[in-house]
Amino acid sequence: MNVKPDVLFISHGGGPMPLLGDPGHREMVARLTEIAGLLRKPSAILVISAHWEEAIPTITSGANPSLIYDYFGFPPESYDIKYPCPGEPVLAGQIHEVLEKAGISARLDERRGFDHGLFVPLKLMYPQANIPCVQLSLVNSLDATTHLAIGRALQALDYKNLLVIGSGFSFHNMRAFFAPNTPDIQAGNEAFEDWLEETCTNADMEESERAERLAHWDRAPYARFCHPREEHLLPLHVCYGLAEKPCDTHISATVLGKKSGMLYWGSESLAGLSTAVPG
Repeated sequence: MNVKPDVLFISHGGGPMPLLGDPGHREMVARLTEIAGLLRKPSAILVISAHWEEAIPTITSGANPSLIYDYFGFPPESYDIKYPCPGEPVLAGQIHEVLEKAGISARLDERRGFDHGLFVPLKLMYPQANIPCVQLSLVNSLDATTHLAIGRALQALDYKNLLVIGSGFSFHNMRAFFAPNTPDIQAGNEAFEDWLEETCTNADMEESERAERLAHWDRAPYARFCHPREEHLLPLHVCYGLAEKPCDTHISATVLGKKSGMLYWGSESLAGLSTAVPG
């Protein structure tokens, strides 16, 4: 019987800003660093990044992927960031196999590198860059049910001590990030975050209802205000499809002045996670 991996959905911040000392990311950086310190060190990491979309699920299968600096207008040092972690072709092949067996057409890509949805948070969490990584794309239809199904297919993976990270953002309205935090913006942000936390943490909720709520996430309060385009939310759908239970820990962090959330399903206790705001 295969053992389910630890699963973590993170809000990964704005481009390379978490690595540049930006004060608006201080709390997020602290949370990711703390989480990594509480988790057992994984033998490999699978990242579903909001920054990669393909017609069908596509998996990096190279042994030594390069980095893709898929952001614009940042200081020169942003394009010199290094994260030389190896790939993991065996894991990539297993992911491809379980998707195909579930009736989901998928593709291996030996040449594609790792985008900043992977290397920015992992440089914070595992700076030694010595854990093999694989990245899985979103499907460019951005259909929520499709991504729930991808997650369910990944339940068949049998890879010891795997960590799966959905790298997105629970709030992703770019205009609102850089606008004054008015009462209307704050109310919308908080209403959706409250809905998302309730949906993912309520242990009394039937899984069929939880899945239905996530499939129709756009019916939630202020859903389209918080996610005018849903690519940063969909890594969560893959995570939930894989876990298919209420999350074990919900972590809040203010990022760029907006409330955001992270969710963990797994075998380790995050009870030691600090709730203090870094100074």
